[in-house]
Amino acid sequence: MKTVCKVIPAILLLAICVAPVVQAQDFEAIGKGIVTQLAARQFDQVEPQFDVQMRAALPVSKLPEVWDSLLAQVGPFKSILASRISEKQGLHAAIITCDFERAKLDAKIFMDAQGQVKGLFFEPASSTPGGPTGAAEWKAPSYAKPDAFHERELTLISGRWELPGILSLPNTKTAVPAIVLVQGSGPQDADESLGPNKPFADLAYGLASQNIAVLRYVKRTKQYGADSKSDAPFTVKDEVTDDVAAAVALLAKMPEVNKKQIYVLGHSLGGMLAPRVAAQDPQVAGIVILAGTARPLEKVVVEQVEYIAGLTGTQTPEDKKQIEKAAAIAAQVESPTLKPDAVVDFFGSPIPGSYFLDLRSYDPGKVAAGLKIPILVLQGGRDYQVTSADFEVWKKALANHPQVTFKFYPAYTHLFMAGTGSGPASPEDYSVAGNVSEDVITDIARWIKTNSAAH
Repeated sequence: MKTVCKVIPAILLLAICVAPVVQAQDFEAIGKGIVTQLAARQFDQVEPQFDVQMRAALPVSKLPEVWDSLLAQVGPFKSILASRISEKQGLHAAIITCDFERAKLDAKIFMDAQGQVKGLFFEPASSTPGGPTGAAEWKAPSYAKPDAFHERELTLISGRWELPGILSLPNTKTAVPAIVLVQGSGPQDADESLGPNKPFADLAYGLASQNIAVLRYVKRTKQYGADSKSDAPFTVKDEVTDDVAAAVALLAKMPEVNKKQIYVLGHSLGGMLAPRVAAQDPQVAGIVILAGTARPLEKVVVEQVEYIAGLTGTQTPEDKKQIEKAAAIAAQVESPTLKPDAVVDFFGSPIPGSYFLDLRSYDPGKVAAGLKIPILVLQGGRDYQVTSADFEVWKKALANHPQVTFKFYPAYTHLFMAGTGSGPASPEDYSVAGNVSEDVITDIARWIKTNSAAH
């Protein structure tokens, strides 16, 4: 496993990494110790445990800022609720379930046999049924028809990168339409897992049950971590679009897939970039924009931080600090003097200026308006990450497009799930197990079949 240090901008969940050398036989104690030290703001005790790479990426001067960015999202740390050990990809993982004021999160600390920590991620809590958080593990959606499709693992080759993938293929002897799923911001697995939720698995199972092949894969930044940024200048081409093009090309070579009916579905950042993918690849027959960001990322993130800070009605000093930090990030990103080799400290995650300069010249609505293919735009009304403001931008930009369809679901969150309560959602909604709502699956499948029939 590669070391990853990342704050996910479109989801605003913290991911930090540490690497202590301690006794290998007590992985659970290592995990609890790190969480306890962070909560006690004993950052000077955490940093000496870093390996050389991590000390360079996340020095002790940055730790308070990174920790405070988490607290601004989920409220003050309250306690450790539970802990457990598992193994993944040859590493030992201590999973420490933490109770914060506004959410329950799992701190996942991955260690090698010697006790060196290779990664520490805070994610919405996922526990076994009846566990301390009351959350359940992901379950396949009720609309999935296991007898209608099968899955096979594959490797997506994108330049020098190899990415694990999964193809959900209908059990039919005829060539079928196919769709590539493109994740949102930050390191993402093939299922776009968030707490107990796996929206891309839901989409794959649901669409494959309706005779549509689905390809999903591990995002490059998840599989290779910091190494994925080694190609300069680093942009979304390296993070996202090159791999989508490779996925489309791979589907086009499969005899089970109708080569004239290959679609791309992008979620969040993936939705923002779907028009660019289609503009550069004539093989793409149509795009689905699922809660796609239509406005500059730095503006959207400022809104997210302000919204989360206002959930309790009273802003804490940490809240105010994070709002100021978000505004400073936006100012740096938008500065006319920003250089490609500059480093933007994006809530503790170093992102080169080249990344933002590339996006500065990209207008997703304008590019989408120039496409000559069908477009489906979907938006959830309770989404606080990509809001109705983005949906309105898409509607205005595509007002004259002859093949566009808009769908608005008032009750759904960023994951196109009902969530809990009314009004905009909160980070705690992601700790509640659910599935992408069936009507969303049905609308996407119907749209693909209608457009495929026209070709």
